[in-house]
Amino acid sequence: MTAITVRPDETIGTLVKRWRERRRRSQLDVSLAADLSAKHLSYIETGRSNPSREMIERICDELDVPLRERNRFYLAAGFAPAHRERPFTDLGAAADAVRAVLTGMEPNPAVAVNVRWDLLAMNRSMQPFLADLPTHLAGPPVNMLRATLHPDGLAPMVRNLQQWHSHVVRRVRRQLDRTADDGLADLLMELESYGKPTSPAPASLADDLVVPLQLTTPYGDLDFLYAATVFGSPRDVTLDEIAIETFFPANPTTAGILSSLANGR
Repeated sequence: MTAITVRPDETIGTLVKRWRERRRRSQLDVSLAADLSAKHLSYIETGRSNPSREMIERICDELDVPLRERNRFYLAAGFAPAHRERPFTDLGAAADAVRAVLTGMEPNPAVAVNVRWDLLAMNRSMQPFLADLPTHLAGPPVNMLRATLHPDGLAPMVRNLQQWHSHVVRRVRRQLDRTADDGLADLLMELESYGKPTSPAPASLADDLVVPLQLTTPYGDLDFLYAATVFGSPRDVTLDEIAIETFFPANPTTAGILSSLANGR
């Protein structure tokens, strides 16, 4: 859990302008969508007007500002943060719901991660793949991207490492652009510091509609497709940043191996 702070030079106007430009929106476009005049929005951005809590929420909705950053908006405008932030273990029924979804995904491996892909929870089907991580990658928390791409982690097992590395780096860049999370900027630098793998991707990947994760494991060669699930309309910062990532079998052989693992064979 990270406390929200506002720098002395960070006003509500600078935040609104920063996020408007991040979303590549004009003042006129945002003002029309948020039901205020372009002149009023201009006054907010230049510090000549201070928005109400309700107006901050309308602007943030229109700019798709994450809840963590919305709290920064409120603080900069002189208001108390509007959205609670609790540790995952204190989410009560919401945490139980996350665990229930993870269990429901078995025998497919699935994890719950935060905005920086730090592991919050996993199902039994994922445990064999993370059981042998070295100490410096085992956390807590385990970072799923670091564990996958670090040379001491799962990287030697990834058959399409060059393709997967490029795909993961693009995902982190998109996440950073969407959330402006400082931890993601550090993670991106770290992942890029590993160096881009030079081994060619298998020729069969050229026609794939989605990027698979292909692993060579003690159980055999496994090919996965992944899907990410997020919760709709969360009002808690932690829940807003949670995603459930599930790895589905891309072929019958992988499905059979996962089923055998789940049955202890």
